[in-house]
Amino acid sequence: MKNSAFYIFIFISLLATSVFSQEDDELKITTEEVAVKKKKEKKTTPYEPLAPARAAFYSAVLPGLGQAYTKKYWKIPIVYGALGTGVYFYLQNNNQYKDLRDVYKARLAGENPLNLEFPNLSDDQLIDLQRRFRRDAELALLVTAGLYILNIVDANVTAHLQQYNISDDLSLRPKMNFNDLNAKPNYGLSLSYSF
Repeated sequence: MKNSAFYIFIFISLLATSVFSQEDDELKITTEEVAVKKKKEKKTTPYEPLAPARAAFYSAVLPGLGQAYTKKYWKIPIVYGALGTGVYFYLQNNNQYKDLRDVYKARLAGENPLNLEFPNLSDDQLIDLQRRFRRDAELALLVTAGLYILNIVDANVTAHLQQYNISDDLSLRPKMNFNDLNAKPNYGLSLSYSF
């Protein structure tokens, strides 16, 4: 009996201490702490349904402008680097194709092969190289077009995600129900979202 009275005394003293300490903590809040809390709160912008379409339009007009509209400035060099790389490889392969085609046409016209740029290559090799460089140029053009479309989609998705509202109303609580048939507890989790 002495032990249970001791434990009850300890429990009551701890409970009283925590209650009094909570009251003291609440009184100590200063205006500076209130200002810091307000700064930490996420500033939500009002929902604007045309913002994703506007960002996509800006990116379609000038690549990277949609990323600037959504204030993701770090993506602009990536957009221009990707598009510039695609254009570079297209131009390189297209120029090689044109050079090989000109040499092949000159050979067919009967010019001296020693005066031409590729004297060691046979006609079949020139044709194969022309096909390869033409295929590579077309592939580079398709990749560049895909990156351009990806730029537009990225601006649209980023604008959509910026309007996604994240609030503290989402909570997860453990829940215990009793089975009606055998009166045994059923354990589970309850996910509640308040609108």
